[in-house]
Amino acid sequence: MEWWSLIKKDFSILVLLGVANSAPILARVLMGKRFSTPVDLGLTLWDGRRLFGDHKTFRGILASLIFTSIASQILGLGLLLGARLSLLSMGGDLASSFVKRRMGLQSGKRATGIDQVPEALIPLLVLRQELGLDYQEIFYLVALFFILEVFISPLLYAIRIRRAPY
Repeated sequence: MEWWSLIKKDFSILVLLGVANSAPILARVLMGKRFSTPVDLGLTLWDGRRLFGDHKTFRGILASLIFTSIASQILGLGLLLGARLSLLSMGGDLASSFVKRRMGLQSGKRATGIDQVPEALIPLLVLRQELGLDYQEIFYLVALFFILEVFISPLLYAIRIRRAPY
């Protein structure tokens, strides 16, 4: 594959990952408390901690699904690919929240790496063949997503889009 096609493909994938993970935040900013039912419905597990916490909502997952599907269609990758990438990314986000709760971290607290890697790694691994990715490319995309997230989050906090600078 020539370098321009590779850059275009990787940029499109990063855009989709960004949309998938920023759509829930945008939905919260625009909608406030409306439709903010937690995915875990308040379920507490054997350790006395919530399954995921209040910040993981059906509204956020739906916003991610809709906006990522639309972005994927605009980028020429199709609605279905965007929907799958979104759901896999949200699954990674839920998995990281589950791990953070088991570690005793409260919802919304920082866990560098745990907060960024699963939501990029899981969709890229599952959709690897469909996206035409090799493992080295997945590594680079996850690393770049991590770096972008670490640098962009404080900016979003400064303009009051994020609740925390991480």
